[in-house]
Amino acid sequence: MSENEKKGMSFEEAKRKHEQETSFAPKPGTRVKRVIAVVSGKGGVGKSLVTGLSAVAARRNGFRVAILDADITGPSIPKMFGVTPYDVKGDETAIYPAETSTGIKVVSMNLLMEDPNAPVLWRSPLITGALRQFWTDFTWGDVDYMFIDMPPGTGDVPLTVYQSLPLDGIIVVTSPQDLVSMIVEKAVGMAKLMGKPVLGIVENMSYVECPHCGEHIAVFGESHVEEIAAKEGLKVIAKLPINPDYAAFADRGQFEYVDTAAISGIMEALPAIEE
Repeated sequence: MSENEKKGMSFEEAKRKHEQETSFAPKPGTRVKRVIAVVSGKGGVGKSLVTGLSAVAARRNGFRVAILDADITGPSIPKMFGVTPYDVKGDETAIYPAETSTGIKVVSMNLLMEDPNAPVLWRSPLITGALRQFWTDFTWGDVDYMFIDMPPGTGDVPLTVYQSLPLDGIIVVTSPQDLVSMIVEKAVGMAKLMGKPVLGIVENMSYVECPHCGEHIAVFGESHVEEIAAKEGLKVIAKLPINPDYAAFADRGQFEYVDTAAISGIMEALPAIEE
């Protein structure tokens, strides 16, 4: 877009024009109705866990579900769901995502490497290029909800996703620690700057439930997520416990069989599917 063109446009018109120029067109045969990014202002708070739980819950509710693993240098989704590079299929015209036993479609960097344990030592242009190809080069077919497992922070990959994919909403993941307010503000601030709606907050590692009496023990301190959500005008979707079953199912590659009761509120938070 030339400078003269920009001067003749309002801010909103220029913004829409920029989004059109930077957006990635999906491959023919891809029809994704809702794209949801799972984000956080820092690492280690459980974005992949929340992505996996959300995808499993949506699939159990009868929706066609996919996961795009945008954490190029630290992918964990394939291990959680027990899919391997051999599950990625292709023919003369298309490459198809791996598919779990319950029908969740998955694309991840680990599915495209000969050795999944090898480090991805790439600079940003290669990483964002790979992300673009996940969207443009794979034929995803008909998908109701695609969940994007985002890397932490507000760097190149999150920026590429915000600017270039048709996001319908953001889920912010956090934990009950003193830094939580700053973490949420960073994630929500980026979403607002990019004009994307925040669907709500999921607090991970919120408590441990005593197996004998059922008491909730706040291992990392008392939660303040309700206060922070109120300050930002957001909904608390779920408070997830520290549950050893999550790790056990993920380690076995059987995460789609995990109990999703703790995140049952996710279906109310997701934007509705329009037929």
